[in-house]
Amino acid sequence: MKRFFSACLLVAAMVQPALSANITNKDAEAAVLVIVEGDSRVEVAIAAGSTEALCPNGCFITTPSGDRIGLDGSENVDIVNGSAVVH
Repeated sequence: MKRFFSACLLVAAMVQPALSANITNKDAEAAVLVIVEGDSRVEVAIAAGSTEALCPNGCFITTPSGDRIGLDGSENVDIVNGSAVVH
């Protein structure tokens, strides 16, 4: 039994948590972001007051105001008046 628990602890220690950028829309309306990851380009709508976890492997985003920023996947980003505020 001890061997089993030791193995579980070893596996848990080796597993890296998945990172992603947390993007929160602080505006009163939905914000549509353009997300570019590698060759993939998609538009993502984030409802007012909602938070989405995006870009686990990094990406570039374009906000409604035209801000273009690169993310590595570990940031917290607020959308305020259509612009990005990175923490």
